[in-house]
Amino acid sequence: MKSGKYSLGYKTTLKTLRQGKSKLVLISNNCPALRKSEIEYYAMLAKTGVHHFHGDNNELGTACGRYY
Repeated sequence: MKSGKYSLGYKTTLKTLRQGKSKLVLISNNCPALRKSEIEYYAMLAKTGVHHFHGDNNELGTACGRYY
């Protein structure tokens, strides 16, 4: 993710969506269904794109440059 700022986590994602600062949301494959639907709902209200990542949260963190 060298193209700009990013944040990881459920709470920070909802916070940036409510503030209208998000441009794209990546959701991992193993995200719980309730959280996924809530994130998609707030993204729809903020007119922000949502992409479903075909990997778990550890792989998504590694792709973003954070190693867990």
